[in-house]
Amino acid sequence: MSFTKTAVSVLAVAAVSATAAAARDQVQVAGSSTVLPYASIVAEAFGENFEFPTPVVESGGSSAGLKRFCEGVGENTIDIANASRKIRDKEIAACAEAGVTDIIEVRIGYDGIVFASQQSGPAFTAFTPSDLFNALAPKVMVDGALVDNPYTQWSDFNADLPAAEILAFIPGTKHGTREVFEEKVIAEGCEATGAFEAMMAAGMSEDDAEDACLEVRTDGRSVDIDGDYTETLARIDASPNGIGVFGLSFYENNTDKLKVATMDGVAPSTETISTGEYPVSRPLYFYIKKAHIGAIPGLKEFAEFFVSDDISGPDGPLSDYGLVSDPELPAVQATVSDEVTMN
Repeated sequence: MSFTKTAVSVLAVAAVSATAAAARDQVQVAGSSTVLPYASIVAEAFGENFEFPTPVVESGGSSAGLKRFCEGVGENTIDIANASRKIRDKEIAACAEAGVTDIIEVRIGYDGIVFASQQSGPAFTAFTPSDLFNALAPKVMVDGALVDNPYTQWSDFNADLPAAEILAFIPGTKHGTREVFEEKVIAEGCEATGAFEAMMAAGMSEDDAEDACLEVRTDGRSVDIDGDYTETLARIDASPNGIGVFGLSFYENNTDKLKVATMDGVAPSTETISTGEYPVSRPLYFYIKKAHIGAIPGLKEFAEFFVSDDISGPDGPLSDYGLVSDPELPAVQATVSDEVTMN
C-alpha cells in the first residue's frame, strides 16, 4: 500500500460559483457505513465541546451519500459525504451539473476489510483471494478449463477449508466496500487461478475479461447486503456456515460473536494495515461542500476537529475504535485548515 497520495485536495470541477447554502444551524453528514461509527463519535464529541449543535450523521453507503451530496447547494442538501472510496469522475460531473463546484476531499485514515464468521461455526480461519473467487465466481477453472462453478462446499476446491456449504454475505453494489472487495479479493483471485487468462484466450477483450472477473454467482451462495454491517451480522447470527465481509473496526467491536480469518497468511490488525502487510485495506474519506462553509454554522470547525490529533491521531478515540491513523495526518490538518478558511 502506498501512503504517498495526496491526503486532501480541492476538486475544482467547474468555474461556476456555487450559491451559498441558506441558514441552517446543524451540520448534516451522510454516506459510508464504514465511516459511520467514526463520524458519529466525532459528531458526539463535537457537540459536547463546541457551542454548535451536534451534527446529524446518517449512513446509506458511499454511493448513496455522494449522490445526496451532489444534489445541489443549499440548506436542503447535506454538507459532508462520507466514503470508503474516492469520489468517481462521474460523481464529480453530477455534482458540477447541480452547482456543487468546489469539493474538499479529506482522507481521514485507513481501514481493513475482514472476513469473519460465527465464533462457534466452522473453522474459517485462513483464506486467499483464490479461495473467495472459487467460492463466489459464476465460472471457475476446473482441470484447466473455465466452467460453470460446480462447487457447493469450501472443501470442494481447497481441502484445508471446512466441508461446509458455501454461503457468503458480501457488500451490495452501492457500498464502497464492494469496490475494494472486488478489486483486492475477487479480481486477484481471478488472475491467480488462471481464470482471467482463460477468458482472454477464449476471445474476450481485456476490458470484458476484467468485468467478467468481478461477477458473482447468482444461485444464492453469494448474497448482496444493501444495509450496513449490522445486517450482515444478523445474517451471520442466523447462518452458522455463513462468511461475512466487515470493516476491521466493526469486527473488533463484535469479537464476542465473530472470529476473523487471515488473508494470504496475514491477520488483519491496525499494525498490519498501517504497514500495508494486510492485503485488503483501503483509505477512508469525507467530502466537504465548500460552498456551505461560512453558511452552515460549525461546518468549518467540525472539519478541523475531525482531523485533529486528539480525534484522528494514533492515540485518539477513532484509533481506539479501529481507525488506522493516517501517517500524513499533519499534512491533512494543514491543508484542511487552509481550504476551509479560503472561502
